[in-house]
Amino acid sequence: TDPGTPMAAENQTQVTEFLLLSFHGEPLLFILFLLIYLATLLGNSALLALVSLDPHLHSPMYFFLSHLSCLDLCYSSVTVPKILANSLRPQATISYGGCLAQMFFLMWCAGTECALLTLMAYDRYAAICQPLRYAHAMRHGLCVAAAACCWLWGLLDSALHTLLASRLSFCGAVRLQHIFCDAPPLLRAACSDTRLSRLALHTASLLVGFGPFLMVLASYLRILLTILRMPTATSRRKAFSTCSAHLLVVVLYFVMANLSYNRASSGSWPVADTLVSALFCVITPMLNPLIYSLRNRQVLGALKKVVGGKGMVA
Repeated sequence: TDPGTPMAAENQTQVTEFLLLSFHGEPLLFILFLLIYLATLLGNSALLALVSLDPHLHSPMYFFLSHLSCLDLCYSSVTVPKILANSLRPQATISYGGCLAQMFFLMWCAGTECALLTLMAYDRYAAICQPLRYAHAMRHGLCVAAAACCWLWGLLDSALHTLLASRLSFCGAVRLQHIFCDAPPLLRAACSDTRLSRLALHTASLLVGFGPFLMVLASYLRILLTILRMPTATSRRKAFSTCSAHLLVVVLYFVMANLSYNRASSGSWPVADTLVSALFCVITPMLNPLIYSLRNRQVLGALKKVVGGKGMVA
């Protein structure tokens, strides 16, 4: 029935819970998700501890990296525990309020991370392209204010989408073609007019996602040109090693985010959409600390100090 017809309006009910896709009866998938979640908690918590304890990591780059680890912990904790709990139940469900709350925190993290990755790209640009001004441009008070703005930016974006989602109507028993609550599956399941919500989602994809991605690319283009003009191969290799890990994280994150929030809104392949979102919200938070640790000598050095039992004081 067309959502705009009187019959659709009569069929609208007060939804108390949503049915979700699940993998109950699949013990291997349960174990896999559990191991991924534990690895995410361990990796990001260890990175936070290293940044906090080692004075050599008390710099803007690692300050922002600690915020990224916090975001990755939030990403996984918002989605994976509920996925694991539902896998043990005969029917995967989530309450209406729980669904909106999960969507709110998930999109808050997504919007914040887009802004934070842009800020981290600017940090690398300032360090490599304007080293004489770096200490002033990235002073601690300014870094704290910039990180707070990233969290506020994500909060406002998420609040808008959650408010619009709370105004949607649903007909009968609602099954979301997803393993957790997010904006695209909610829009597909609604039987009321979703044009405003879809417009807000696509606008946010441009402002919150694509815009920051272009800014990151512009920063790294300037960085690349600066590196190529460096006099020695050693200096070029050292400069590139400081930003290659971040560039890898940026590409991985923005590609997954774009596929999740743009392609998924079409609903053409629900299983593929769910897989992309799982990669975006479950796998990427696990990979980030590994990428930064394995590609960063300072982080590896701090880790060796802890494993070797040496003091962390400079």
